[in-house]
Amino acid sequence: MCRQSLITKMSLILLAVLGVIVTACGGASSGGSGSNGSTQVAAVIKGLDNPFFQAMQRGIQDEAGTVGVSVTIQAATSITDTTGQADKLQALAGQNYGCYIVNPISGTNLVQALAPIAQAGKPIINIDNPISAQAAQAAGIKISTYIGTDNVSAGQQAANEMAKLLPTGGKVALIGGIAGDVTSQQRLQGFSQGIPATIQIVQTVAADWDRQKALTAAGDILRAHPDLKGFFVANDDMALGVVRAIADAGKQGQVKVVSVDGIQDALKSIQAGQLSATVSQYPYTIGAMGVEACKAALAGKTLPAKVTAPVLVVTSDNVAQALANFPKPFSSYVDPFQDLLK
Repeated sequence: MCRQSLITKMSLILLAVLGVIVTACGGASSGGSGSNGSTQVAAVIKGLDNPFFQAMQRGIQDEAGTVGVSVTIQAATSITDTTGQADKLQALAGQNYGCYIVNPISGTNLVQALAPIAQAGKPIINIDNPISAQAAQAAGIKISTYIGTDNVSAGQQAANEMAKLLPTGGKVALIGGIAGDVTSQQRLQGFSQGIPATIQIVQTVAADWDRQKALTAAGDILRAHPDLKGFFVANDDMALGVVRAIADAGKQGQVKVVSVDGIQDALKSIQAGQLSATVSQYPYTIGAMGVEACKAALAGKTLPAKVTAPVLVVTSDNVAQALANFPKPFSSYVDPFQDLLK
C-alpha cells in the first residue's frame, strides 16, 4: 500500500471518529430538550388512594399524548407516604428524563431527591402542593414554575359560601389535613379570615386527609357542640366522612358542610343534597398544565414563576354543569403555557 493511500485512509477514520464525537456532544442540547437531550418526562405525585390524585394522573397522561411527550408517573402508596414518595423520585432522578413534575406530600419531603436533578440543570415543575422555598434555596434547587391553587383564596371563597348558608350566623368547626401541612393551613387561614363576625369557630382538628378519621372527629365535635351549624373541611374526601357523621347523628340538612377539591363523589353528594358546597379545584387541569410546562421548558421557553390554577364554587345551582364537564372546568380559565406552545 502506498503512503498516500495510507494517509488518506487514516484521515477518513479520524474524520469518522470526530463526527461521532460531534454528534454525541450536539445531542445534549439539540432542540432545547434539557441537559441530556431527553424529551421524556417523569412525574411523581401523591397517593392514588385519593381520587383527587387519580384525576391528576389522568390529566398528566392525557396531556402527554396531546403534546407528544413520553411520561412516566410514579405515585406514593398513600397521601401520607412521605418517605416512599421520596424514594420513588430518587430512583427516577438518575435516569434519562429531561423534565420532572413533582407533587410533594409535604414542603420538604422531596427536597433531598430533587437536589441532583437541580444540579443537572433539569427543569422542575412543582404542582399542587408547594415545595418549601426556604428548603429549596438551602439545597440549591431552582423551581422552574409552580402550578397550583391559591389556597388562601379557596378558603375565603368557602367562607363566603358558608356565610350565605348561615345568614344569621352560628357555630362552625374546622377539619384540616395533616397538622403542619401548608395546603391545609392556607385553606383554614383563608376560611378564618373570610367569615363574618356572626360565625364563630368553636373547634379546629386535623384528620390527616383521611375520610374515616374525619368521620370520627366530626362525630366527637357534634356531641361536644350540639348546637353546631356548620363544618369547613379542607378536602372533599374528609368532607364525605363528615357528611356521614352528620347523617349518623340524625342532623342531615341541619348542619352545613363546605369543603375544597371538587372530586366527582363530592359533586354527586351535592346533587343528592348532602354536601352543601365545594370550592372545586381541577387536578386534571393542574396535571395537564404540568405537562405543558415541561414541553415548553424542553423547547427552551421561559416559564412564569407561578401559575394559579382555576377554582370554581360548586353548589346545588350549578352541580349538574360541573358533573357534565368533569374532570375539566365548566368555565374558561387562563393557561399561559398554551401560548408558549404555539
